Amino acid sequence: MTKKVLIAGATGLVGYAAMKHYGSRPGCDVVALSRRKPDETFGARWLPLDLTDAAACAALAPAFAGTTHLVYAALHERPGLVAGWREDEQIRINEAMLANLFAAVEQPALQHVALLQGTKAYGVHVRPIAVPARENRSEMHEQPNFYWNQERFIRARQQGKTWSWSILRPVLIVGCSEGSAMNVIPALGVYAAMMRRAGKKTLDYPAGVGRVAQAIDADVLARAIAWAGEAASARNEIFNVTNGDVFTWPNVWPAIADALGFAAGGQVPLSLDKEIRPREADWAEIRKQHGLVSGTLEEFVGLSFEYADYTMGFGRTEPGPPALVSSIKLMQAGFTEVIDTEAMFRKAFAEMQAKKLLPPR
Repeated sequence: MTKKVLIAGATGLVGYAAMKHYGSRPGCDVVALSRRKPDETFGARWLPLDLTDAAACAALAPAFAGTTHLVYAALHERPGLVAGWREDEQIRINEAMLANLFAAVEQPALQHVALLQGTKAYGVHVRPIAVPARENRSEMHEQPNFYWNQERFIRARQQGKTWSWSILRPVLIVGCSEGSAMNVIPALGVYAAMMRRAGKKTLDYPAGVGRVAQAIDADVLARAIAWAGEAASARNEIFNVTNGDVFTWPNVWPAIADALGFAAGGQVPLSLDKEIRPREADWAEIRKQHGLVSGTLEEFVGLSFEYADYTMGFGRTEPGPPALVSSIKLMQAGFTEVIDTEAMFRKAFAEMQAKKLLPPR
């Protein structure tokens, strides 16, 4: 039976990886939604859509007919990324986006909805978290977050229906995407290109003292989403998703530097958001020199300079508290794929280099 998969947020880290995964599967009719067109659609049919526009969502309802699986990976973020995570407006907009789309999608054929949350469900952005964080220890009644609004919406709509939902809580997501709010790969790739342009032979670590953390490869996450859409053990369940190992930024920095064609240098703190983001003219010269197809820094990196500073602990002089989650529930339910985090970073940079989004190694 043909599966019709609707992917919202197709230019983001998760949506792009999901589009790539489902596009490679036989018997999948894939429809991808985003405001701007992805550089590749992997056989998906792309439709431009602003999810904040309820009328535009309703107008596309005929195109959504027969949808069996909804992958909701859309996200509204704004400049001042971290500060906005608890703001009422951002919460309201993200809830409305899901509701607008769902009103046009919920039809008799629907079987499964995949929704994304993250470690902010455990309050990682405001205080130390219990280690390891488990799915039954979220902070729904403590910290305002659009996660809870979206989750309440989905739970309420699912009552009495035959379709099911799964919520995935990834940690730091790493992969190939352009203009995302939270993708360190283009941010670090641009930083390395700027350092090479300045004649540097080693790549200094620009951030603060590392804390023990985890990551998830976007392609592995996409396969976890696809698994959740079929597994009986995933119906109406919440799962943390990780690569299966832990890391600190200083310890993986040599692998990152090598993937970008450098030896690792020392720790030289540098705010990527303040020092690299404004250098559009330098980036234009780098793009011209290497024949890159990536856009301006605003188009290519999005808000990710700010996110890189945040997640890599720029300005931190003491190790932050560990931010570790348990993925035992996911593995016991049946999804056991893992990847080495250093290999993940190498893979992501190599993909962007091969697509001529970053200079060659």
